[in-house]
Amino acid sequence: MRSGWLLRDDVVVCALEMGESSAERRAGLRGRQGLDGALHLEGVRTVHTIGVDFPIDVAFLSSDLTVLRMASLKPWRMSVGGPGARSVVAAQAGSFERWGVHEGDQLEVREAK
Repeated sequence: MRSGWLLRDDVVVCALEMGESSAERRAGLRGRQGLDGALHLEGVRTVHTIGVDFPIDVAFLSSDLTVLRMASLKPWRMSVGGPGARSVVAAQAGSFERWGVHEGDQLEVREAK
């Protein structure tokens, strides 16, 4: 899994892990005790928390990384991004509020060098 940063208006929002392979996308947050920063999963339009032991925030993103929709999920729940969703960013519940991430925000994913 690559690592990097999630940005908004050229300002770092949080550290970011990027799931690239199908195995990384399938594994997602399962088996973790928590998450520092966030996880970006490209090509994912539906999120579930089966096997995730903590509540999460999910932002569904368009192809240009605009936040289309947000959801908060307790363990053993599911949410669908809807039309236009092309990827998701997931974080521990309460993170988006703390970071000031809202629907309509234009985000950027930058790989760490």
